[in-house]
Amino acid sequence: MSIIVIGEIGINHNGDMAICKKLIDTAYDAGADCVKFQKRDIIQVYTKEFLDSPRESPWGRTQRDQKLGLEFSAEQYQEIEDYCQSKGIEWFASAWDINSQKFLRQFNSKYNKVASAMIVYQELLKEIASEGKHTFISTGMTTYDDIKNAVDIFRKANCSFELMHTVSTYPMKDENANLNMINTLRERFDCNVGYSGHETGLAVSYAAAALGITSLERHITLDRSMYGSDQSASVEPAGFRQLVGAVRKIELAMGDGVKRVIEAEAPIAANLRQHLI
Repeated sequence: MSIIVIGEIGINHNGDMAICKKLIDTAYDAGADCVKFQKRDIIQVYTKEFLDSPRESPWGRTQRDQKLGLEFSAEQYQEIEDYCQSKGIEWFASAWDINSQKFLRQFNSKYNKVASAMIVYQELLKEIASEGKHTFISTGMTTYDDIKNAVDIFRKANCSFELMHTVSTYPMKDENANLNMINTLRERFDCNVGYSGHETGLAVSYAAAALGITSLERHITLDRSMYGSDQSASVEPAGFRQLVGAVRKIELAMGDGVKRVIEAEAPIAANLRQHLI
């Protein structure tokens, strides 16, 4: 089975549909399978005090202005769905509250996503699992008990899922990647495991691809210097093309682990061993 490569747009569109479509183009042109967004009902997710607090942004002077500026409407998500359909690329979103998960049901996404921050929100997990869509579950900032609770919810609902090894720092330091957790999660929970990376550069993601992951998610951006908290941990278009191309080569190169002499080796063996014949 081929690794599902996900271009995480998240909030890197900055509320601008033109930027959003360029990011979808970036993922499609690189050969990614999907793009992913984030959806929040800010009244559900944040306190009034937090929303009223000051924050300078392109949309105003409060946290409310900034958070609202990053949310797309139902009409805009329909535009995203139509655009992705025209390109032939899947899209989906991680909901941060139950209202947002219900909001997403009006669209035809193939997948669901549990963000690392939301893996401890059991009522949301039950809502997601009830839909029966294959779900990617990120495991940043969690304990084994947190992960087990999530796995139990999805198995009880008979909902297909895979875990994603994640370290929730932005950007993540390479020495914190702990990629051997991919094997640990696979063995401990007897399920497929992907990798959601927040590092700068591509080497760690290449290594993850060689560890038998079933999905790979990286944040993408048009320019890492753009406004936004996730931009510095994102991959620009040229880098994302390089990443997807390399991952496909790694998949091909891993093989099946069965020792054999391939046909092209036979004449070389005869030549190099001629003094032994």
